[in-house]
Amino acid sequence: MGQSIPLACQDWANTKAAYRFFSNERVNEADILCGHFEATRGRVTATEGPILVFHDTTEFSFKREKPDLIGFTGKTAGRTQCGILMHSSLAMTTEGLPLGLAAIKFWTRKKFKGTTALKRKINPTRVPIEQKESIRWLENLRQSTDLLDAPGRCVHIGDRESDIYKLFCLAEEVRTHFLLRICVDRLAGDGNHTIADEMDEVTVKGLHRIKVKDDKGDLDEAFLEIRFRKPRILPPIGKQTKYPALALTVIHVQERRSGERRSSGSSSPISRSNRARTRHREDRMVRVEVEDRSLP
Repeated sequence: MGQSIPLACQDWANTKAAYRFFSNERVNEADILCGHFEATRGRVTATEGPILVFHDTTEFSFKREKPDLIGFTGKTAGRTQCGILMHSSLAMTTEGLPLGLAAIKFWTRKKFKGTTALKRKINPTRVPIEQKESIRWLENLRQSTDLLDAPGRCVHIGDRESDIYKLFCLAEEVRTHFLLRICVDRLAGDGNHTIADEMDEVTVKGLHRIKVKDDKGDLDEAFLEIRFRKPRILPPIGKQTKYPALALTVIHVQERRSGERRSSGSSSPISRSNRARTRHREDRMVRVEVEDRSLP
């Protein structure tokens, strides 16, 4: 573990075979991991109840004299970082037992300018998603759903990067569930108001207590107010002829104020049968969670 390839292979024949294997363009990560994927499906089949599928992206950073040979991931402390990116989908039971990877994708960037720099030249909303890195969310959702062969049991979970309307439509198409954090306060209802406006009209349905730590590390309690509603969510303007409106359940979570010891915040999710949205009082972030009709 952590050794160079020659040391790990121990002799020149094995080292040469390893380099030949790594340089073989006919071999990709899906071929190497196919056995692992089959084992994941077997473990999922042997379990009962909902399966949580966590989707996220990880960066692997390397230090190389010629970083162009590997590629770039982004910028750290103002410097372009050499490395590769991995978007993985991990299946897990609701008790927290990992069942294995259900999908994975590796890639790197030949150059990195940052989102702000790119927006000066192009409008990201006009670029087809097939030409964006965001397509990884759709590909992994479809691949993991197909692999596990139990769309009604799967709940796909993602962060704000997964707030993609086409992803919601794909989940509807393959009849699966999803829970994700949204970053866009989308149009709702007849199009004259947004999700945030819808949730402002909803009364508190329940309270949830969690334990948190303050700035000094001392334990404290926070009480979260839960609201939910199932509004009609509209696709982005300019794409409303391409994608249908969806009925998604929005769950809004906000901390109940208890003095001034902690700054308060709020959050919400959305789902196919149940979607959640999260808003912070300062930046008004939105969360979305989507779940399938068959989910108990």
